[in-house]
Amino acid sequence: MKVMPAMDARTRRWRAALFLFMLATGVSMASWVARTPAVRDALDVSTGSMGLVLFGLSIGSMAGVLVSGGLVRKHGGRPVIAAGAGLLVAGLLVIAGGAALEVSGGVFGGLALFGAGMGLAEVAFNIEGAAVERTLGRPVLPVLHGCFSLGTVVGALLGMGLTAVRFPVGWHLAAVAVAVAAAGVWTVRAVPAGTGREDGESGDGEGAGGGGLRAQLAVWSDRRLVLIGLIVLAMAFAEGSANDWLPLLMVDGHGTSATAGSLTFMLFAVAMTTGRFAGGPLLVRYGPAAVVRASALVAAVGVALVVFSSSALLAGAAVVLWGLGASLGFPVTVSAAGEGEGVRDASARVAAVSTAGYAAFLVGPPSLGFLADHAGLRAAMIVVLVLLGGAALITGALRRRTVSPVAEVPSPQSDLV
Repeated sequence: MKVMPAMDARTRRWRAALFLFMLATGVSMASWVARTPAVRDALDVSTGSMGLVLFGLSIGSMAGVLVSGGLVRKHGGRPVIAAGAGLLVAGLLVIAGGAALEVSGGVFGGLALFGAGMGLAEVAFNIEGAAVERTLGRPVLPVLHGCFSLGTVVGALLGMGLTAVRFPVGWHLAAVAVAVAAAGVWTVRAVPAGTGREDGESGDGEGAGGGGLRAQLAVWSDRRLVLIGLIVLAMAFAEGSANDWLPLLMVDGHGTSATAGSLTFMLFAVAMTTGRFAGGPLLVRYGPAAVVRASALVAAVGVALVVFSSSALLAGAAVVLWGLGASLGFPVTVSAAGEGEGVRDASARVAAVSTAGYAAFLVGPPSLGFLADHAGLRAAMIVVLVLLGGAALITGALRRRTVSPVAEVPSPQSDLV
């Protein structure tokens, strides 16, 4: 039996801090989503105009995702997480103020700040989580992402409860901002300085540590990383499609009530959370290639039943398979990207795959709306089915490489303030 490295107090605190802040991030995201109808009513705008307001979240998220990897390589993960936490808190407060003052531009600006903070923090957290995995020699990223999923469940339940008692949106989001700020302060103090930072030798910003465009694109010359990137594209697309369309898919495609559609999405979120927390032992026993192949196939079965079944009850139950299958795709592929014979450019590989995954998660699923206008939403989901099938064929790229479990870990110093 393989003996795993013992976890010292410093690493335990590092890991716990990452888990806590991912949980807080999930709560904040779901809190916003749950109160979206109330914000729309407060702003007194049409659904189309609300769509333009929501565009601020997409703009901010993509901006944060695209710059996060380079910033981590230049400065390390801790300051990037601090900046992301600050933007998350500022965004929530601006959204709360915009809703209270009934100013659409304020909500748009707050969402842009919130999205930028989310994008910055998410990529940096994947790099930190991959570093913890290399320290411990066992999976961490699935549980890390599971904390985010658990946070979305908690935030959704909290949002539904506060909506039912007509609690003011502004005060709700302001309270969440305070909680995120507290979690962020503790996390930044627990995360060691320098994780993911690479000191380049050239001064043109294109060296390993410069985080320049050439350095960030160079990692894609690795054929294995390209295949991993394709897997994460498919798995993130499957997850994002459910987040964006599942309630409407049940309402328009299967004729359920809006409440039933929302409960179906809650079922998906619970399945995602369960899969991520339960996935660690499976990864240790069977390896990432076999687990992600099985996950993609399970998700494909779930999507197929939702698309082709004539029974709304069967389609709703199949969402469990969709959620369980999609749960491990993103964290396991990111973990595989951080492996290699050396870890000098591990942060660049993790950032590249994370960016690809978040791009698919944020940008890909909305494009299904254009196809749905012509073929219907159920038929549009066949795209998800095809992508999952393709991912299952190339999971051999996820087979583990031999790495040193102690590389790229900052030595204990007084930088743990």
